[in-house]
Amino acid sequence: MRRYLVAGNWKMNGSLTSVRELLAAIRQAQDDTAELAVFPPFVYLAEVAAQLRGSGIAWGAQNVSEHPSGAYTGEVAAAMLQDFGCAYTLVGHSERRALYGETDAQTAVKFELLQQAGIRPVLCLGETLQERETEQTECVVERQLTAVLDRVGVAALSDCVLAYEPVWAIGTGKTATPEQAQAVHAFIRSIVAKSDDIIAGSVRILYGGSVKSANAKALFAMPDIDGGLIGGASLNPVEFLDIAHATI
Repeated sequence: MRRYLVAGNWKMNGSLTSVRELLAAIRQAQDDTAELAVFPPFVYLAEVAAQLRGSGIAWGAQNVSEHPSGAYTGEVAAAMLQDFGCAYTLVGHSERRALYGETDAQTAVKFELLQQAGIRPVLCLGETLQERETEQTECVVERQLTAVLDRVGVAALSDCVLAYEPVWAIGTGKTATPEQAQAVHAFIRSIVAKSDDIIAGSVRILYGGSVKSANAKALFAMPDIDGGLIGGASLNPVEFLDIAHATI
């Protein structure tokens, strides 16, 4: 059975004080409802690792370089993230694709480098509003996933997490209905199943896009939704834990 994962992407938010307060609140109130993970900005990874080590809460980075090392000012390599105990790292997030022009091919390279470093990639997939309105959702998601499959093979998906995040629902207050989200999650799983039924049945697929405690339970009740990649709501410990409790 797939265990729910509720992961908080803090994006470019926080301070040393707020990070300490947020982690303390999460640790104090956590239970075994679902697996929890947080994705702080790079500069807070050491603090997060120190606060969460031994807690059962995982942590990871929001991005990684497509290069293993070298003269790439401002970049962070997978091996460096390994030094800080990252269990997961996001790749292909819609903001990286849209704001920084990251391609499917770059995402696939990052995915591979993370796995070589012993870090589980959280591969983000999703379409823009224009792509949804022109009925390109399945084409876009399949293209993004296939780029990774072509590089690393389906077996690599046995040690990763997938996350469907419709771009039009991120930070907008709009959310895909549970049925809309389920349809895409089922489609993603069907792509994997073409190569391996067992991996398709075991890989976790998260939903990301304005998830809140008010809509989490309905989303998580869908058969192919295995938790959430939470944005703004993950900065509020009460809201974040309420979302985790919605997995019951």
